Amino acid sequence: MIHRDVYDTAARRVTKYHPKPFPDLQLPSLPEVTLKAMEACRQDNNYRQISAVIAMDTGLVTRVLALANSSIYGRAGEIHSVEQALLRLGTDQIQTLILTASLRQILFDLAADQWRQLRDFWRHSLTTALMARALATLTRYARPEEAFMLGLLHNVGELIALKTEDEIRRQHYLSHHAEIAAELVLSWGLGEMASDAMRYQQAAPDDIQDASHLVKLICLSTRLALSDAAGLSAAVSVFDLSEELTREIMLRIDREVESMAQSLNIPLDSDYDGKPAMQSLQTSLIQQAQINQALAGTGHPGTQSRDILRSAAGSLTLLTGLPVLSFVASGSDLALVARSHGQLPDLSVATSPARGALTRAVTESRIVGIEGPTASILDRQLLNLLGTPAMVAIPIPSGVRCPGVLVIGTETPTPPTLDLARMFTEALGRQLEASQSQGDQDQQLQAELAHQQLRRQVHEINNPLTIIRQYLYQLRNRMSEPQTLEDLDVIREELDRAGKLLLGLSSRDRAEAPEEESPASVNDEVRSLAELFEDGLFAGNAERQRLELCSSPTKVAASGAKVRQLLINLVKNAAEASPDESTVTIQTAAPVWQNGRPWIELVIEDDGPGLPSTVQQQLFQPVESTKGPGHSGLGLSIVKQLTDDMEGIISCRTGESGTVFRILLPAIVDEPDN
Repeated sequence: MIHRDVYDTAARRVTKYHPKPFPDLQLPSLPEVTLKAMEACRQDNNYRQISAVIAMDTGLVTRVLALANSSIYGRAGEIHSVEQALLRLGTDQIQTLILTASLRQILFDLAADQWRQLRDFWRHSLTTALMARALATLTRYARPEEAFMLGLLHNVGELIALKTEDEIRRQHYLSHHAEIAAELVLSWGLGEMASDAMRYQQAAPDDIQDASHLVKLICLSTRLALSDAAGLSAAVSVFDLSEELTREIMLRIDREVESMAQSLNIPLDSDYDGKPAMQSLQTSLIQQAQINQALAGTGHPGTQSRDILRSAAGSLTLLTGLPVLSFVASGSDLALVARSHGQLPDLSVATSPARGALTRAVTESRIVGIEGPTASILDRQLLNLLGTPAMVAIPIPSGVRCPGVLVIGTETPTPPTLDLARMFTEALGRQLEASQSQGDQDQQLQAELAHQQLRRQVHEINNPLTIIRQYLYQLRNRMSEPQTLEDLDVIREELDRAGKLLLGLSSRDRAEAPEEESPASVNDEVRSLAELFEDGLFAGNAERQRLELCSSPTKVAASGAKVRQLLINLVKNAAEASPDESTVTIQTAAPVWQNGRPWIELVIEDDGPGLPSTVQQQLFQPVESTKGPGHSGLGLSIVKQLTDDMEGIISCRTGESGTVFRILLPAIVDEPDN
């Protein structure tokens, strides 16, 4: 639950500028945005998708920031993006926040001119935010999302004024909106530099020439969002941007805002009235409350799916006033387990062939409505049980496999209560998933995970042993060379790693202490393995291996063992999947700048036939190998896990001309490599 005292600190700080009591920060939002946020939560979207919706609206962002920096979550720290604030809250708290914001929204009673003001405020704040992010990226500011967030918040004082009834206080907030934003931003833990960006947002371009980067970004963005002529001139004097480029950015952002407004059905060039959307929001909240109440009696975590589906028929009938049949999936059949009206007959239906509404709903994973004249024999049987001229079959979404179907008797295939029934089945699916995670299903999952882990470890043991065999072969030919000692060190290191992996097989249930990792050089690891690859994987043919290593430092925050493991899996796959005359190229580049930070780029490219479509569809997942006996099909899934462990990014491009794997690993800025 969100407590009112979360907002008190911000209110007290602002009274430094405003001796009169400052209103709470339950600020209005466009109801269309709130509806979209509720829909994203209802569909269990991930936090990135929910973040993208919340970041459209200043009112929602203020609630997120105030809560994320409250004492409820421990010591407040600087937050530099909306997404970072949402990560601190967690998905459950975000859903609660949006629900309470929605309930608060329906209490706002705005006049026609206030609805237009709210629409215009939304357009300007979003335009400023997008402009700030674009300029931040163009001028290489380290945190573009911070600039976006502050652009969205820069005129929050105007939003406070919009909901203030007293005319004198309203004008006071409008006149001091920069100071209000500065103090609120500071109270939310965004830092002094962010507060300064708010405070000096209306400064003259000449006065910010030597100001901080963030102050320049917000000041210039607010002017450009208004198509201010002085802003165009300031773009040249402050950031040395040409007027032509600046106008192009402004045009692109205007189109982006128009696209967002269109997706929300918000008119920008005509009168706007938020009351219809507000009524839809109110209806959605009432429906959600009804659904929660209806589901309260269907079961609890651990209840069997069949029992939940039995109860669901009666609950949906209470919700819609319509007769319902409830079917549970059992193997390749659907069994009738509940009927809201009348005696329950013994009925089991095969899902194939899918000719009727019931079976098509399962096999096609969609809602299917049908009337008597077009009904199959099975449909007519169900219509007889329901006692209605039409019906709608709604599959229950839950995981990979549909657990059941609810069939509603109606007057038409598209009844007015269809949306309510669909929302009920979505919520029912989430309840089934929660129940299925208990008991035997949970044990089966743990067993499968343990089996996968065992396969991974056995697969990886093979790689260090391969290295050992190849180095021993080389040592036979040059026992007196100085390089021998270094090779022996590599053998020892790989033997140690194999030993740890084997130890892990017998102690999987014990928590393992993390290994201390010293930074590794990607170039050094490539060079150390190049001769091994040439003698082993490429059968002594040096022309099959091409190294294109950069001269810049390539140190990464990972151990040499992990980097070697990554290289071995990818190069081994490339060599085995390519014809004997093909070439495998290993490239490095540094530094590569992305998202305001330096990376080391590692590219493994072959000119083979490309990855099979079956592999492409399950890329980076454990699959059955296409290489024949002796191969486990785990290589790419291990590569993905290694990359994730090193906080890297991996991508793949494949086709008839070959396959390219591109990996970005976080760089460590240090002295040049040898």
